[in-house]
Amino acid sequence: MYGCSHQPSASIIPRPQNIAYQHGVFVLNARTTIVADENTIAAAEQLRSLLKPATGLPLDITTERKKSRHTIMLQLDEQADTLGAEGYSLEVTPRSVIIRAAKPAGLFYACQTLRQLLPIQIYREAPVDDIRWEIPCVRIEDYPRFAWRGAMLDSARYFMPKEFVKKFIDLLAMHKMNSFHWHLTDDQGWRIEIKTYPQLTEIGAWRKESIVGHYRDKPRKYDGKRHGGFYSQDDIREIVAYARARHVNVVPEIEMPGHAQAAIAAYPELGNTQEKLNVSTVWGVHSNIYNANEETILFLQDVLTEVLELFPGEFIHIGGDEARKDQWQAGPAVQARIRELNLKDEHELQSYFIKRMDAFLTSKGRRLIGWDEILQGGLAPNATVMSWRGEKGGIAAAKAGHDVVMAPTAYTYFDYYQSRDPNEPLAIGGYLPLPNVYNYNPIPKELSVEQARHILGAQGQLWTEYIPHPKKAEYMAFPRLTALAEVTWTQDNHKDYDDFTERLKTHLKRLDALDVNYRPLSPK
Repeated sequence: MYGCSHQPSASIIPRPQNIAYQHGVFVLNARTTIVADENTIAAAEQLRSLLKPATGLPLDITTERKKSRHTIMLQLDEQADTLGAEGYSLEVTPRSVIIRAAKPAGLFYACQTLRQLLPIQIYREAPVDDIRWEIPCVRIEDYPRFAWRGAMLDSARYFMPKEFVKKFIDLLAMHKMNSFHWHLTDDQGWRIEIKTYPQLTEIGAWRKESIVGHYRDKPRKYDGKRHGGFYSQDDIREIVAYARARHVNVVPEIEMPGHAQAAIAAYPELGNTQEKLNVSTVWGVHSNIYNANEETILFLQDVLTEVLELFPGEFIHIGGDEARKDQWQAGPAVQARIRELNLKDEHELQSYFIKRMDAFLTSKGRRLIGWDEILQGGLAPNATVMSWRGEKGGIAAAKAGHDVVMAPTAYTYFDYYQSRDPNEPLAIGGYLPLPNVYNYNPIPKELSVEQARHILGAQGQLWTEYIPHPKKAEYMAFPRLTALAEVTWTQDNHKDYDDFTERLKTHLKRLDALDVNYRPLSPK
């Protein structure tokens, strides 16, 4: 292997594990062809679709492996197994570009790197004149540090249009991120069509108004505008297929037992008071949670049955966070249920609730993942923990032999302020500048080497209480999500913040070409 510590740095993000520069360049021109076979033809077509709009070149695809100038060759090679399922090698000489990977995902990520080696205008969607499409001669061997490299988008607080969801997935793929966690239900909106229970979207997808200003402001002000929307099952199939083509797995989140007011507004029998509720118009943690009746558990398993048909990925997120227990404590029916099940308290009842979902998902060949509160009262046998309240829950889960995704507020909550500047747009609170994201290491020092294997990776959170539209979502996500991409892909000993910010200056011009409303870099 060849290291990158003393080499000049290309503006590749995330930084490759190993890179060595050679003399010369490969020039894309009218004679350049892409060489593929039946196993790589899809990747070849995808590469052509990435390169052709800006270059205007034909970039014909051929299956003939003739040795000639100006070829880009894509190969699935079992010998590349040493780089893993998402790794790749990329060799550029003046005559050819050769890409090798063990699996299609590796070819895809190699093509993302190749695109970043070209002039930034390659990200334009129409031919750019007077550009010499040079690729520097280089040898790269690259592979990800973590298997889970993700971002969560909250479509429940503010509905995000389908077109933006696709753009967000494109941006994840560009940064070699492979997990899109989609928060689809909450107190303020239910965003996924469930055919068995149409009122979830007929009623639950709409609230009468939204808060203007911060939740803490007194008196609260409202905009008086009805807000809502939902994704049809056809929309979801389209988005899942779009993501799959870009090697992004979509992880849906259906919140339970808390953050349930929109669902209870649609079906009051799911709640604890039988009171007719409205879809919530305020943020924060609510007392209205699902009851623990058998009928409610079966209702949610019916919902999950339709969710499983739409989302073929391994993981299904069931939330589990911020479930206030006061209605359970005060409810005679819930207390009788606790006694009936021979449970100690409300925490054990939540654990029972989650274990029922865990057994259900396991029986369908899937895996449950939830926020770290699912540890309370006892962790379900097959559950994976997403650790957001610091790293403590993740550490406990990993030590107990459970898989973990790190998502702590201090490093991954992109709804936090990016600077102390009073002119920053309104945010939920907190402070998370770019260096803090970049310098995060998802593996806690408290874990042994064996326990650390349970850390699947990390992801950024984009909660949208204060993000009412896509352009603000972009501003809050970028460039912090770019930094997290390097945290999750690049080995810790290859990271260097000063080098990253130098590469980022070029990378932001790519985001300009893609019409991403990122936050400008702060002056030093």
